[in-house]
Amino acid sequence: MRKVFFLIFLSTIILGACGGFSLGDGDTSSGGTGDPEDGTAQEETIVLDFWTFWGSEQRRPVIDQIIEDFNTSQDEIEVRHTYTPWGDIWTKNLAAIAAGDPPDVIINDIMTVKLRAEEGQIEPITEFVQDEVSGRFYDQMMDAAIHEDEIYALPFNTDTQILFYNKDLFEEVGLDPEQPPETWEELDEYAAQLDIEEEGTYERIGFYPLIGAGTDIWVLNALGENYLQDDGEVLIDTEPVHETFNWILDSQDKYGQNRITSVNSQFENAQQDPFMSGDVPMMVQNANYYVQLRDFAEDLNFGVAPLPERVPGNGNTSWGGGFVAEVPMGASNPEASYQFIEYLTSHEAQLYWAEQNFDLVAHEEAGVSAAGSGEFDDSGQEVYTQMIENMDETLLTPQPVIAPDYAGTVNPIFESIVSGNTDVESGLEQAQSELEQLVEDNR
Repeated sequence: MRKVFFLIFLSTIILGACGGFSLGDGDTSSGGTGDPEDGTAQEETIVLDFWTFWGSEQRRPVIDQIIEDFNTSQDEIEVRHTYTPWGDIWTKNLAAIAAGDPPDVIINDIMTVKLRAEEGQIEPITEFVQDEVSGRFYDQMMDAAIHEDEIYALPFNTDTQILFYNKDLFEEVGLDPEQPPETWEELDEYAAQLDIEEEGTYERIGFYPLIGAGTDIWVLNALGENYLQDDGEVLIDTEPVHETFNWILDSQDKYGQNRITSVNSQFENAQQDPFMSGDVPMMVQNANYYVQLRDFAEDLNFGVAPLPERVPGNGNTSWGGGFVAEVPMGASNPEASYQFIEYLTSHEAQLYWAEQNFDLVAHEEAGVSAAGSGEFDDSGQEVYTQMIENMDETLLTPQPVIAPDYAGTVNPIFESIVSGNTDVESGLEQAQSELEQLVEDNR
């Protein structure tokens, strides 16, 4: 990794007279030798190594353009992009930190910021972050970047789950295409009208909760909050969660596990996608699914809506993830790294990223600007607007220090319930007990 070089002045007298701003002390990486006749020094360029996993034909040119724009916007810092594949980037980052030669900035998972902070793998950036900057982002995203009152990253992008539905099929069976279901009960009613059953097999599945979404999405939706609270309270063996699993199992019994498995497997091939073909008229998906519809089902007449409520007044709670930009522990110049991160998460850069990638950015106002920019077609604008509106009820579930990988404890039990190997009552009681024990062990 390239060493980072800093500003060198040949005369401390001139430095004081000019009121020069230095980004820190350290080695130089490139730059001038100064002019011996007038006693001035030529500013050295700080070179930053920026790691991402964005190497696709769509995303790499976008991030490279953002880097180029930053580099040309000032003459103190030069950012160089290192692409590292998704499966390798974070293990290589940890190895580089251990070797004392980390990247200067890296894109990392927002869900594990607190764990990396606890383990001393990232530099705090609190001293550099002004209120104007921290106020750019959705509150739940900024909260996920803070550990023990220190800011360790700035959010970059996020996502959310929404309901996609086929408007033409709604109209075909007499449903209003502009009135999507608002509750779980209405989901079941609409599904019954959309179903097509022939000789005991459902050729068309009106709606099944686990096509497109997972059990955790519906548990969050039912509770309106995470089942693991910040203080360690566990909310699994509760009435809303019991209702969730019974609802899923009732739907599974109706359609049959074999048919559901067959339909889910077809989503792996866009040419056989059951939503695009009309075999599944309603499903919950990551909102970025729109890009596949845009690219492979141009003529599909679809609508989008928030996740229906478990019961009226329960809330349309959804779930999201995302990524942050952070400074790995041991980076040579955290202040210079932060300057680039601040630009990377600025309105200008975030708007460009959103428009070029149809990606929900963390900068709230940049997302609003993207939705109204005219860069998307009518369907894209509808989806992007729904994404932004959805953020008011979108939960992030950062891994807490008090119970790291808590999902790994309960998800196998959830899967066992859905597969029929464990009944709802005993399964949720077990999940509650094991997660409470995990919390206790980590206190």
